Amino acid sequence: MTEYISPFAADLIGFAGSFFIVAAFAYSNLTTQMNALWFNVSNFIGAALLTVSLTVNFNLPTMVLEVVWMAIALFGIAKALIARRADKGFAQ
Repeated sequence: MTEYISPFAADLIGFAGSFFIVAAFAYSNLTTQMNALWFNVSNFIGAALLTVSLTVNFNLPTMVLEVVWMAIALFGIAKALIARRADKGFAQ
């Protein structure tokens, strides 16, 4: 992927990913009522952007961490969507 993304662009993408993850963490500590879907989508986007960055600036332990982070976020997204669907079903 190095031929498509310069190291500088990879760093910018990585910083954007870090921002999403830190924003989700800050949100989880500042909110009084967590929106699980927003939290997990933000974490997934952040981990995905960091993974793209890591294809240029490779680091195996961090790559594994980001893949696991995305898997956990996908689980959380599915769980949040199922909960929303169940809540709407009971409201009708």
